[in-house]
Amino acid sequence: MDELAARDTWLNRVHPLAKLLVTLACISVTVSFSKYNLVGLLVMAVYPASLFILNELSFPDALRRLRVVLPLVCMVGLFNPFFDREPAASFGSFTVTYGMISMVTLMMKGILAVLSSYLLVASTGIESLCYALRRLHVPAILGTQILLTCRYISLLLAEADRIVQAYSLRAPRQKGVHFKVWGSLAGQLLLRSMDRANEVYESMSLRGFTGEFYDHPKNAFQWKDAWYLILWLLLIAAARYFWR
Repeated sequence: MDELAARDTWLNRVHPLAKLLVTLACISVTVSFSKYNLVGLLVMAVYPASLFILNELSFPDALRRLRVVLPLVCMVGLFNPFFDREPAASFGSFTVTYGMISMVTLMMKGILAVLSSYLLVASTGIESLCYALRRLHVPAILGTQILLTCRYISLLLAEADRIVQAYSLRAPRQKGVHFKVWGSLAGQLLLRSMDRANEVYESMSLRGFTGEFYDHPKNAFQWKDAWYLILWLLLIAAARYFWR
């Protein structure tokens, strides 16, 4: 994701605040459609589809990265056909119920929201995204928490893997970790995380980080960013108005 955000493309050069506002507007309008408005959601799919094409992003690669999230999103409306069996249309012997339509719309809402968020992160980067959040006056502690979590979650997972590997070497015939040592291993992971977090905090403090994201010339909001924001907001508003 960092490599995608570091590419020199037109979407990556758009101001992060403009992309964040457009994404929030797109997700808000998408979830505001009624549970039977399938046509409106198909129109809203133009936003992620156009960004994938214009910014030369791989859709199969996005599905691969989101392979864990998308099935969970699709499970939200999985049981709607069993609760809402009122017929909506018939095609020969096959009857389409309102429950089937609501299931598809709920799945589409989740998929479009996830893809819009993916496009935002893939074209912005976590640091620029946190900067945009601060421009919207989101508390600095929340932005710093998001930044540090995304940056150092891999270190936490690596530390947990080392603890589990050390345990398995000392208990080679045992499958998994015995529940009696869950507490002690979790405590060791917590203590190691606190030590590593203190080192990270000292390093950031020595480099002058105070939790704020300051403006610099390349973050200046330009006319092209304003046009990007205005154009997409008008298109999203038109889609919500004409396909309500």
